[in-house]
Amino acid sequence: MHRKRVVLGVAVAAAAATVLAACSSSGSSSTSSNSTSSSGKVTLSWWNNANTQPLLGVFTNIIKQFEAAHPNVTIHNVPMQNELFKTKVTPALRGNSPPDIFQQWGSGQQATQVQSGKLADISSDVSPWIGSLGTPATEWQTNGKWYGVPYDLHVVGFWYRKDLFQQAGISSPPTTIAQLESDDATLRAHGITPITVGSKDGWPDAFWWEYFAVRECSQSTITQAMSGVSLSAPCFTKASADLDAFMKTNPFQTGFLGTPAQSVPNSSVALLANGKAAMELQGDWDPGAGAGLTSDKNLFSKLGWFPFPSVPGGAGDPKAVLGGGDGYSCTTGASEPACAEFLQFLTTPAVQKQIIGAGVGLPANPAADSDLTVSAEQDAAAANSAAPYIAEYFDIALPTTPGQNLDNAVAKWFASPEPTGSAIISSVSAP
Repeated sequence: MHRKRVVLGVAVAAAAATVLAACSSSGSSSTSSNSTSSSGKVTLSWWNNANTQPLLGVFTNIIKQFEAAHPNVTIHNVPMQNELFKTKVTPALRGNSPPDIFQQWGSGQQATQVQSGKLADISSDVSPWIGSLGTPATEWQTNGKWYGVPYDLHVVGFWYRKDLFQQAGISSPPTTIAQLESDDATLRAHGITPITVGSKDGWPDAFWWEYFAVRECSQSTITQAMSGVSLSAPCFTKASADLDAFMKTNPFQTGFLGTPAQSVPNSSVALLANGKAAMELQGDWDPGAGAGLTSDKNLFSKLGWFPFPSVPGGAGDPKAVLGGGDGYSCTTGASEPACAEFLQFLTTPAVQKQIIGAGVGLPANPAADSDLTVSAEQDAAAANSAAPYIAEYFDIALPTTPGQNLDNAVAKWFASPEPTGSAIISSVSAP
């Protein structure tokens, strides 16, 4: 499968880095007094959000494989719940004992983290091979230097239960917002909750607002908005009005504002996985996240996928998608080349096959595209490949503080929506 990707966040990361580099207190280096030579042992602490099965087990096996091939290196796995992980990373980078390897999402957020002086410039270690990952990997570049490596890629879309659609007499997924609203009404008439969302965590709400923006705004408008850190274009206000109108159709589960997104039995992904809701707008990690929260061994075969529907009159390309990826950075205290070698190991085709086999997303290495086995993920990958462009998640494309402000503003708006979304628009401004 050939993946064609033009990722909007690339220019954003470079622009953000130019601003942030001026206020960085120190540079970073991939050099450490430790080494992986025969003279000593190396231990690397690895912070990640793979705290549930099946990915937790996959990562455990990957560590064993790496350690077998690198007998002087020990990887200390530190899995955390996703929201807890996010709260711990920033203070860890400000402190004196950050993890050796930590998960992060590149782009503008990475450019902000570079300010800490704790991210290692691993350019010399990864430049011989990282080109094989293609354009998406450049999201982990800041100011022309590599500070991270992706291990998977993502596209956001609708995961749906084919069995519940069939039960409601819906023969095919919707392609327009009007059809989505009609299907929601049909599902409710059959006693089925149409859509689940984990609003307690905030960021799933942002997917909704951002997708309406991607449909209403042109590619150039979104690019300018991210690089200029401004949502002043009228299409963003129109996106708020679209979402306001959609939410008035009552598409979500009862109590959605208090529902977490992942990891626990009452999460939105658990509702989908256990057949208590028909759809969820989420990234392609959803099957893997749901598999650990249901006893249904046939979950993957029951899931389908379709892209966010078109919006009448919108200036955005109806085939554009919202997406990003997961990656890892080494910190300056991590032993090299051991840390960079581990990041490379995660991108090798054999390891990529294990990672995507857990249903967490699309491979970062296109050589592993053919190993996608879940039918719904194959559909998501095909839409990703055919997309004219991929809009990076806004909270990642923007610098960290404006990105977090946007997520928070959308979450508050979900609790009390108003048509213009003025609080959302004003939440983002240049630092």
